Amino acid sequence: MKIIRLRVGKERSLQRRHPWVFDSAIAKGSADAGETVRIESSEGQFLAWAAFSPNSKIRARVWSFDESQRIDAAFFQARLSEAVAARHWFHIDSDACRLVHAESDGLPGLVVDRYGDTLVAQFGSAGVERWKPVLIDALLAATGLTKLYERSDTSSRKLEGLSPSTGWLKGQASGPTQRVLREHQWRLALDVATGHKTGFYLDQRDSRQRFAEWAAQRQFARVLNCYSYTGGFTVAALVGGAQHVTSIDSSALALELAKANVALNDLAFDAQGQSRADFLDADVNATLRRFLAEGRQFDAIVLDPPKLAPSAAHAERAARAYKDINRLALQLLPPGGVLFTFSCSGGISADLFHKIVASAGIDAGVDGFIAERLGGAPDHPMTINFPEGEYLKGLVVVRR
Repeated sequence: MKIIRLRVGKERSLQRRHPWVFDSAIAKGSADAGETVRIESSEGQFLAWAAFSPNSKIRARVWSFDESQRIDAAFFQARLSEAVAARHWFHIDSDACRLVHAESDGLPGLVVDRYGDTLVAQFGSAGVERWKPVLIDALLAATGLTKLYERSDTSSRKLEGLSPSTGWLKGQASGPTQRVLREHQWRLALDVATGHKTGFYLDQRDSRQRFAEWAAQRQFARVLNCYSYTGGFTVAALVGGAQHVTSIDSSALALELAKANVALNDLAFDAQGQSRADFLDADVNATLRRFLAEGRQFDAIVLDPPKLAPSAAHAERAARAYKDINRLALQLLPPGGVLFTFSCSGGISADLFHKIVASAGIDAGVDGFIAERLGGAPDHPMTINFPEGEYLKGLVVVRR
């Protein structure tokens, strides 16, 4: 077994059971991509078993802190069985859910979502790539399913020195990749081959339900859904009773799917045959400015932009972008109007996001009540020892 020796004082994060070892922490030692290594302190004390990644700034990702643990096929079978079983601890009102959430489930770099009878996996690190055949068989055994599609096309693959890889791994050599999931009181169509992430944003499931509940309670007349993608929040608002929803996205394909999802749930028209939804293929920032110039207002606005700060190094530039769209949105709300605003950027902490929204309010001359704080659905867990897992954070703000 190859040994990685850390610099003096660099063992503290591992002693707190944080699962990453950065390249700057290593004094000596190397290994092949994905190879299991023994991590030791500068004095030779055992700290962890980890997967080595010679191309990444995160040079090693921890498998186990137990010195007696063997990292073999049985280890991965047990970890996957534990992850799948843990989802029964949470209320997940859907036939789609995340079964494996990387570091939070002790499997760094591995993400697995289930859409009905189909699994979709992302192998995002050198360690899980090396163990891919074992993980594939263990996933099918743990779930009892036979269909597995790979979506290993994330940017993290490049950072790990890996090439993109997509396609069917098990169950069929080819065939349709479209699926329809059930979520709460509605259905949503997706394509596991072309949709964002593994096909859809399952992490926003409970926030969509809360938006539907707010719409039902407040009976919104005019709703604006920004960065609407395939219309999850649009459908939620309409199910909740919103009279009309305007959805904005810069992807014409996503907007066509959003229209289809509204139609799929029989929400496109009211009892008088009037349209309840329109869709704008446009830049969100420019459109918000235009609406403000036109004097338009909305009873509720959703801001769910794509990841703007993948790491803390991008936080300053991302903060300016988040601030600008939140400033405009707050100005477009009347008193009592509701803003559901989100950041899915790992480089933006919950505390920083709150400060950004507060600064946006100051520039807009608007104050608001923070009615709720939102996060990822429980099948996308954050653990006590890995706070970086809290990538998705949201605020529900009611304009004063």
